[in-house]
Amino acid sequence: MKGKYYIQASAAISPQESFSGPFVPQLPELSEKNLLRIKEPDYSGFIPPNSLRRMSRVLKMGLVAALQCLRNGGVNMPGAIITGTGKGSLQDTERFLKNITEYAETALNPTPFIQSTYNSVNGLIALQQKYMQYNNTFVHRGFSFEHALLDSMMQLNEGNTDVVLAGAFEEISDEHFYIKSRIGYWKEALTQPAELLTSGTPGTIAGEGAAFFLLGNQPGNNPQACIEGIKMLYKPTEEKLHAALETFLRQHNLEPSDIDLLITGQNGDTNHDHYYHNLVVQYFPATHSLPFKTLCGEYDTASAFALWIATRVIKEQGLKKVLIYNHFYGDQHTFLLLSK
Repeated sequence: MKGKYYIQASAAISPQESFSGPFVPQLPELSEKNLLRIKEPDYSGFIPPNSLRRMSRVLKMGLVAALQCLRNGGVNMPGAIITGTGKGSLQDTERFLKNITEYAETALNPTPFIQSTYNSVNGLIALQQKYMQYNNTFVHRGFSFEHALLDSMMQLNEGNTDVVLAGAFEEISDEHFYIKSRIGYWKEALTQPAELLTSGTPGTIAGEGAAFFLLGNQPGNNPQACIEGIKMLYKPTEEKLHAALETFLRQHNLEPSDIDLLITGQNGDTNHDHYYHNLVVQYFPATHSLPFKTLCGEYDTASAFALWIATRVIKEQGLKKVLIYNHFYGDQHTFLLLSK
Protein backbone atom coordinates (compact mmCIF):
# COMPACT_ATOMS: atom_id res chain seq x y z
CA MET A 1 0.00 0.00 0.00
CA LYS A 2 1.36 3.42 -1.00
CA GLY A 3 0.73 6.92 0.27
CA LYS A 4 2.05 9.36 2.85
CA TYR A 5 1.08 8.66 6.45
CA TYR A 6 2.70 10.95 8.98
CA ILE A 7 3.91 9.77 12.38
CA GLN A 8 2.99 12.72 14.56
CA ALA A 9 4.08 11.19 17.89
CA SER A 10 5.34 7.91 19.33
CA ALA A 11 6.13 6.15 22.61
CA ALA A 12 7.78 2.84 23.48
CA ILE A 13 8.41 0.64 26.50
CA SER A 14 11.17 -1.85 25.77
CA PRO A 15 14.28 -3.52 27.26
CA GLN A 16 15.98 -0.20 26.44
CA GLU A 17 15.63 3.15 28.21
CA SER A 18 13.11 4.18 25.58
CA PHE A 19 10.19 5.62 27.51
CA SER A 20 11.57 9.01 28.47
CA GLY A 21 14.66 11.10 27.88
CA PRO A 22 17.20 10.73 25.07
CA PHE A 23 17.47 7.27 23.53
CA VAL A 24 20.97 5.77 23.61
CA PRO A 25 20.93 2.12 22.44
CA GLN A 26 22.52 -0.29 24.90
CA LEU A 27 23.25 -4.01 24.62
CA PRO A 28 21.86 -5.44 27.90
CA GLU A 29 23.65 -8.08 29.97
CA LEU A 30 21.79 -11.35 30.56
CA SER A 31 22.42 -13.30 33.76
CA GLU A 32 20.14 -16.36 33.78
CA LYS A 33 17.99 -16.76 30.66
CA ASN A 34 18.08 -15.76 27.02
CA LEU A 35 15.31 -13.31 27.79
CA LEU A 36 15.17 -9.51 27.54
CA ARG A 37 12.49 -8.04 29.80
CA ILE A 38 11.22 -4.48 29.50
CA LYS A 39 12.48 -1.68 31.72
CA GLU A 40 9.21 -0.74 33.38
CA PRO A 41 8.57 2.98 33.88
CA ASP A 42 6.73 4.53 36.80
CA TYR A 43 3.11 3.69 36.02
CA SER A 44 1.64 5.69 38.91
CA GLY A 45 1.45 8.89 36.86
CA PHE A 46 -0.90 7.18 34.41
CA ILE A 47 -2.91 4.57 36.33
CA PRO A 48 -4.70 4.97 39.71
CA PRO A 49 -3.14 2.79 42.46
CA ASN A 50 -6.31 0.71 43.01
CA SER A 51 -6.41 -0.18 39.30
CA LEU A 52 -2.65 -0.71 39.05
CA ARG A 53 -2.74 -3.57 41.56
CA ARG A 54 -5.21 -5.56 39.46
CA MET A 55 -3.45 -5.19 36.10
CA SER A 56 -1.02 -7.62 34.52
CA ARG A 57 2.28 -6.49 33.00
CA VAL A 58 1.11 -6.36 29.40
CA LEU A 59 -1.96 -4.31 30.33
CA LYS A 60 0.18 -1.80 32.19
CA MET A 61 2.83 -1.49 29.49
CA GLY A 62 0.30 -1.30 26.67
CA LEU A 63 -1.96 1.25 28.33
CA VAL A 64 0.86 3.51 29.50
CA ALA A 65 2.70 3.44 26.17
CA ALA A 66 -0.55 4.44 24.45
CA LEU A 67 -1.30 7.23 26.92
CA GLN A 68 2.25 8.58 26.65
CA CYS A 69 1.94 8.60 22.86
CA LEU A 70 -1.28 10.61 23.09
CA ARG A 71 0.40 13.04 25.50
CA ASN A 72 3.41 13.42 23.19
CA GLY A 73 1.09 14.25 20.32
CA GLY A 74 -1.18 16.55 22.32
CA VAL A 75 -4.22 14.45 21.37
CA ASN A 76 -6.92 13.30 23.78
CA MET A 77 -9.31 11.62 21.37
CA PRO A 78 -7.94 9.88 18.25
CA GLY A 79 -10.32 8.93 15.47
CA ALA A 80 -9.46 5.23 15.77
CA ILE A 81 -7.52 2.87 18.06
CA ILE A 82 -5.88 -0.01 16.18
CA THR A 83 -3.38 -2.46 17.66
CA GLY A 84 -1.67 -5.75 16.97
CA THR A 85 -0.53 -8.51 19.32
CA GLY A 86 0.65 -12.05 18.80
CA LYS A 87 -0.17 -13.45 22.23
CA GLY A 88 -2.15 -10.90 24.24
CA SER A 89 -1.96 -11.24 28.02
CA LEU A 90 -0.11 -14.49 28.70
CA GLN A 91 0.08 -13.78 32.43
CA ASP A 92 -3.70 -13.50 32.82
CA THR A 93 -4.33 -16.51 30.58
CA GLU A 94 -1.97 -18.68 32.62
CA ARG A 95 -3.44 -17.43 35.90
CA PHE A 96 -6.98 -18.32 34.80
CA LEU A 97 -5.95 -21.79 33.63
CA LYS A 98 -4.17 -22.46 36.92
CA ASN A 99 -7.23 -21.29 38.86
CA ILE A 100 -9.41 -23.76 36.97
CA THR A 101 -7.27 -26.62 38.32
CA GLU A 102 -6.70 -25.13 41.76
CA TYR A 103 -10.37 -24.43 42.47
CA ALA A 104 -11.72 -27.46 40.56
CA GLU A 105 -13.70 -25.16 38.23
CA THR A 106 -15.59 -23.53 41.11
CA ALA A 107 -15.47 -20.01 42.61
CA LEU A 108 -13.26 -18.74 39.81
CA ASN A 109 -12.23 -15.10 39.71
CA PRO A 110 -13.42 -13.81 36.29
CA THR A 111 -10.94 -10.90 36.19
CA PRO A 112 -7.96 -12.87 34.72
CA PHE A 113 -10.23 -14.30 32.03
CA ILE A 114 -11.60 -10.86 31.11
CA GLN A 115 -8.13 -9.33 31.00
CA SER A 116 -6.67 -12.23 28.99
CA THR A 117 -8.60 -11.33 25.83
CA TYR A 118 -6.52 -9.90 23.00
CA ASN A 119 -8.40 -6.59 22.90
CA SER A 120 -8.18 -5.86 26.63
CA VAL A 121 -5.51 -3.17 26.13
CA ASN A 122 -7.67 -1.41 23.56
CA GLY A 123 -10.61 -1.59 25.94
CA LEU A 124 -8.58 -0.03 28.76
CA ILE A 125 -7.41 2.80 26.50
CA ALA A 126 -11.01 3.47 25.47
CA LEU A 127 -12.22 3.44 29.08
CA GLN A 128 -9.43 5.75 30.20
CA GLN A 129 -10.11 8.26 27.40
CA LYS A 130 -13.92 7.78 27.29
CA TYR A 131 -13.51 6.76 23.66
CA MET A 132 -16.44 5.22 21.74
CA GLN A 133 -15.37 5.03 18.09
CA TYR A 134 -13.51 2.55 15.83
CA ASN A 135 -11.48 0.14 17.98
CA ASN A 136 -9.77 -2.94 16.53
CA THR A 137 -7.09 -5.50 17.48
CA PHE A 138 -5.29 -7.78 15.02
CA VAL A 139 -3.86 -11.15 16.08
CA HIS A 140 -1.83 -12.57 13.16
CA ARG A 141 1.45 -13.75 14.70
CA GLY A 142 4.31 -11.97 12.88
CA PHE A 143 1.87 -9.88 10.82
CA SER A 144 -0.11 -8.56 13.81
CA PHE A 145 1.41 -5.07 13.94
CA GLU A 146 1.65 -4.84 10.17
CA HIS A 147 -2.08 -5.45 9.81
CA ALA A 148 -2.73 -2.80 12.46
CA LEU A 149 -0.65 -0.38 10.37
CA LEU A 150 -2.42 -1.39 7.18
CA ASP A 151 -5.85 -0.86 8.75
CA SER A 152 -4.69 2.53 10.08
CA MET A 153 -3.57 3.57 6.60
CA MET A 154 -6.89 2.46 5.14
CA GLN A 155 -8.84 4.45 7.73
CA LEU A 156 -6.82 7.57 6.87
CA ASN A 157 -6.92 6.95 3.12
CA GLU A 158 -10.70 6.53 3.10
CA GLY A 159 -11.21 9.72 5.09
CA ASN A 160 -12.79 7.99 8.09
CA THR A 161 -10.52 9.90 10.46
CA ASP A 162 -7.62 12.36 10.54
CA VAL A 163 -5.63 10.73 13.38
CA VAL A 164 -5.19 7.07 14.36
CA LEU A 165 -3.59 5.66 17.50
CA ALA A 166 -1.79 2.53 16.26
CA GLY A 167 0.43 0.23 18.27
CA ALA A 168 1.49 -3.21 19.43
CA PHE A 169 2.21 -4.95 22.72
CA GLU A 170 3.72 -8.27 23.78
CA GLU A 171 4.90 -9.91 26.98
CA ILE A 172 6.90 -13.05 27.71
CA SER A 173 6.17 -15.17 30.78
CA ASP A 174 8.46 -17.79 32.34
CA GLU A 175 6.04 -20.54 31.35
CA HIS A 176 5.82 -19.37 27.74
CA PHE A 177 9.60 -19.01 27.57
CA TYR A 178 9.96 -22.61 28.75
CA ILE A 179 7.41 -23.95 26.25
CA LYS A 180 9.07 -22.17 23.32
CA SER A 181 12.51 -23.34 24.47
CA ARG A 182 11.34 -26.95 24.11
CA ILE A 183 10.68 -26.43 20.39
CA GLY A 184 13.91 -24.60 19.63
CA TYR A 185 12.85 -20.97 19.62
CA TRP A 186 15.63 -19.83 21.97
CA LYS A 187 19.34 -20.54 22.09
CA GLU A 188 20.34 -23.37 24.43
CA ALA A 189 23.46 -21.72 25.83
CA LEU A 190 23.27 -18.33 27.53
CA THR A 191 24.06 -15.85 24.76
CA GLN A 192 24.63 -12.15 25.35
CA PRO A 193 23.05 -9.68 22.89
CA ALA A 194 26.56 -8.48 21.98
CA GLU A 195 27.39 -12.04 20.82
CA LEU A 196 24.01 -12.82 19.27
CA LEU A 197 24.82 -12.29 15.59
CA THR A 198 28.13 -14.17 15.72
CA SER A 199 27.00 -17.12 17.87
CA GLY A 200 26.51 -19.44 14.90
CA THR A 201 23.81 -21.51 16.63
CA PRO A 202 20.09 -22.05 16.12
CA GLY A 203 17.51 -20.08 18.09
CA THR A 204 17.62 -16.55 19.43
CA ILE A 205 16.78 -14.56 22.59
CA ALA A 206 13.24 -13.73 23.69
CA GLY A 207 11.95 -10.21 24.12
CA GLU A 208 8.87 -8.14 24.84
CA GLY A 209 7.65 -4.56 24.59
CA ALA A 210 4.98 -2.07 23.59
CA ALA A 211 5.11 0.75 21.05
CA PHE A 212 2.42 3.22 19.93
CA PHE A 213 2.21 5.81 17.17
CA LEU A 214 -0.09 8.67 16.24
CA LEU A 215 -0.64 8.43 12.50
CA GLY A 216 -2.21 11.24 10.51
CA ASN A 217 -2.86 12.28 6.93
CA GLN A 218 -1.24 15.64 7.76
CA PRO A 219 2.24 16.26 9.28
CA GLY A 220 0.90 17.85 12.47
CA ASN A 221 2.86 20.19 14.72
CA ASN A 222 5.96 18.04 15.21
CA PRO A 223 6.13 15.19 12.67
CA GLN A 224 8.72 12.49 13.31
CA ALA A 225 8.67 10.56 10.04
CA CYS A 226 6.49 9.54 7.13
CA ILE A 227 5.39 6.00 6.25
CA GLU A 228 5.40 5.68 2.47
CA GLY A 229 4.64 2.02 1.93
CA ILE A 230 4.32 -1.48 3.36
CA LYS A 231 4.63 -4.89 1.73
CA MET A 232 3.88 -8.26 3.37
CA LEU A 233 4.77 -11.72 2.06
CA TYR A 234 3.85 -15.10 3.55
CA LYS A 235 6.43 -17.89 3.29
CA PRO A 236 8.08 -16.62 0.09
CA THR A 237 11.03 -18.28 -1.58
CA GLU A 238 14.14 -16.13 -1.60
CA GLU A 239 13.60 -15.58 -5.32
CA LYS A 240 10.09 -14.22 -4.71
CA LEU A 241 11.32 -12.19 -1.72
CA HIS A 242 13.99 -10.46 -3.80
CA ALA A 243 11.57 -9.89 -6.67
CA ALA A 244 9.08 -8.32 -4.24
CA LEU A 245 11.80 -5.99 -2.90
CA GLU A 246 12.71 -4.87 -6.41
CA THR A 247 9.05 -4.20 -7.25
CA PHE A 248 8.47 -2.41 -3.93
CA LEU A 249 11.41 -0.05 -4.48
CA ARG A 250 10.50 0.51 -8.13
CA GLN A 251 6.93 1.48 -7.14
CA HIS A 252 8.45 4.28 -5.05
CA ASN A 253 10.94 5.30 -7.76
CA LEU A 254 13.89 4.15 -5.67
CA GLU A 255 17.08 2.20 -6.18
CA PRO A 256 18.68 0.20 -3.34
CA SER A 257 21.43 2.84 -3.19
CA ASP A 258 18.79 5.48 -2.29
CA ILE A 259 18.23 3.82 1.11
CA ASP A 260 20.19 5.63 3.82
CA LEU A 261 19.62 3.01 6.53
CA LEU A 262 18.45 -0.60 6.48
CA ILE A 263 16.91 -1.81 9.76
CA THR A 264 16.78 -5.60 9.85
CA GLY A 265 15.28 -8.22 12.15
CA GLN A 266 18.48 -10.31 12.12
CA ASN A 267 18.47 -12.25 15.40
CA GLY A 268 21.34 -14.73 15.28
CA ASP A 269 19.16 -17.74 14.44
CA THR A 270 21.12 -19.81 11.93
CA ASN A 271 17.87 -21.37 10.72
CA HIS A 272 16.56 -18.11 9.29
CA ASP A 273 19.22 -15.38 9.22
CA HIS A 274 20.20 -16.30 5.65
CA TYR A 275 17.21 -14.28 4.42
CA TYR A 276 18.81 -11.11 5.80
CA HIS A 277 22.37 -11.97 4.80
CA ASN A 278 21.58 -12.79 1.18
CA LEU A 279 19.34 -9.76 0.73
CA VAL A 280 21.97 -7.40 2.14
CA VAL A 281 24.76 -8.90 0.03
CA GLN A 282 22.76 -8.63 -3.18
CA TYR A 283 21.07 -5.25 -2.73
CA PHE A 284 22.62 -3.27 0.14
CA PRO A 285 26.35 -4.12 0.35
CA ALA A 286 27.30 -0.48 1.03
CA THR A 287 24.23 0.56 3.06
CA HIS A 288 24.51 0.96 6.82
CA SER A 289 22.50 -1.81 8.52
CA LEU A 290 21.02 -1.85 12.03
CA PRO A 291 19.95 -5.26 13.47
CA PHE A 292 17.35 -4.09 16.00
CA LYS A 293 16.63 -7.40 17.76
CA THR A 294 19.93 -7.25 19.63
CA LEU A 295 18.23 -4.38 21.51
CA CYS A 296 14.77 -5.84 22.14
CA GLY A 297 14.85 -9.59 21.54
CA GLU A 298 12.48 -11.61 19.37
CA TYR A 299 8.69 -11.49 19.65
CA ASP A 300 5.66 -11.41 17.37
CA THR A 301 5.35 -7.63 17.16
CA ALA A 302 9.02 -6.63 17.45
CA SER A 303 8.62 -4.69 14.19
CA ALA A 304 6.77 -2.01 16.18
CA PHE A 305 10.00 -1.35 18.10
CA ALA A 306 11.86 -1.22 14.77
CA LEU A 307 9.44 1.45 13.57
CA TRP A 308 9.95 3.40 16.80
CA ILE A 309 13.74 3.30 16.29
CA ALA A 310 13.33 4.39 12.67
CA THR A 311 11.27 7.44 13.66
CA ARG A 312 13.95 8.48 16.18
CA VAL A 313 16.78 8.03 13.68
CA ILE A 314 14.99 9.96 10.92
CA LYS A 315 14.09 12.85 13.20
CA GLU A 316 17.41 13.10 15.06
CA GLN A 317 19.82 12.32 12.21
CA GLY A 318 17.86 13.71 9.28
CA LEU A 319 17.97 10.56 7.15
CA LYS A 320 15.84 10.75 4.00
CA LYS A 321 14.97 7.09 3.36
CA VAL A 322 14.88 4.19 5.82
CA LEU A 323 13.83 0.64 4.96
CA ILE A 324 12.79 -1.89 7.60
CA TYR A 325 12.97 -5.56 6.66
CA ASN A 326 11.76 -8.07 9.21
CA HIS A 327 10.50 -11.63 9.22
CA PHE A 328 9.09 -13.85 11.96
CA TYR A 329 10.76 -17.27 11.93
CA GLY A 330 10.91 -17.32 8.14
CA ASP A 331 7.12 -17.22 7.69
CA GLN A 332 5.86 -13.61 7.74
CA HIS A 333 8.12 -11.16 5.85
CA THR A 334 7.60 -7.38 5.80
CA PHE A 335 9.15 -4.39 4.05
CA LEU A 336 8.31 -0.97 5.51
CA LEU A 337 9.53 2.23 3.85
CA LEU A 338 9.88 5.47 5.79
CA SER A 339 11.04 8.92 4.78
CA LYS A 340 11.91 12.24 6.38
